[in-house]
Amino acid sequence: MGVEDPRQVNEMLDFADAVRRRFAGEGILLRGLVEFSNYCSNDCFYCGINSTNAGLQRYRLSAQEILCAVKEITGCGIKTVVLQSGEDSKLEPEWLAGLIRRIKAKFRIAVTLSVGERTCGEYRLWRRAGADRYLLRVETTDAEIYADAHAARKVESRLKCLDDLIELGYQAGSGLLVGLKGQTLRSLARDMLFLKEKELAMVGIGPFIPHAGSAFSNEPAGDLQLTLKVLALTRILTRDAHMPATTALGSLGGEDHRKEGLEAGANVLMPNFTPSRYRGLYEIYPGKACLNLSAQEYIAQIERSAVTQGRFVDYSIGHSLKARVS
Repeated sequence: MGVEDPRQVNEMLDFADAVRRRFAGEGILLRGLVEFSNYCSNDCFYCGINSTNAGLQRYRLSAQEILCAVKEITGCGIKTVVLQSGEDSKLEPEWLAGLIRRIKAKFRIAVTLSVGERTCGEYRLWRRAGADRYLLRVETTDAEIYADAHAARKVESRLKCLDDLIELGYQAGSGLLVGLKGQTLRSLARDMLFLKEKELAMVGIGPFIPHAGSAFSNEPAGDLQLTLKVLALTRILTRDAHMPATTALGSLGGEDHRKEGLEAGANVLMPNFTPSRYRGLYEIYPGKACLNLSAQEYIAQIERSAVTQGRFVDYSIGHSLKARVS
């Protein structure tokens, strides 16, 4: 990661792209994202929907609104929905379980959850209801950096939840935030080795983007080149994990760098199907990409871009590739 010579950096990114091609193929998988609540009980210092941000209008989607979004996702040919929210202590486990059952009964679609740290019993409930995958980003595995970025939270709790998810049979995913206060190349290297050792089905790498309503509002944003190098090295290490070109990568510095992410090892994009009147309120960072585009317009852009890259949009269900590795 300390490599700065442009030629060597390009060689690294090209090698990661070749690893992606060999182990994940040329397809760009699509996941339909529904951000169903921006309520959060945590005070994470890097996040705009933190519990202390009094300037944010909060919302929760109804089950019917979510089902309408899932119908729109399937209508576009996408076979995965990602149900994401803040870590809302008032999220009723049985309500979410019932929603998952309704989705699985009505649509042929994989369900990915991303609702944070919950009890093992709740994870089990949702798994039995039909949830296929769970994304729990750890952001950093360094205990000191983690503690300095969260109010009254420890990384050990996060890691225990990740272990619970794996044990319960979820296709589990996690990820890193590049540019966190106190982060070093050494800590990032340890983070990437952790992701490799866990054999995760999904891994997300994105840059830190400061939000005015967070405690880290005056911290510098994550560096684009470092983010791409971490993404590339993580692809090389994890080989066949599904890796998104994150929305944060598409929002850094007001420019969309997701194409560069796809050229550095990523193979997933996540069109946003959150109803338009709520979409801007899920502001974990400012300047979020594609807020004014409909999901259909963004998919059309992806289709055109994929052709120029010699790739294609993959509308398959996109389950974990781990079982296929020898």
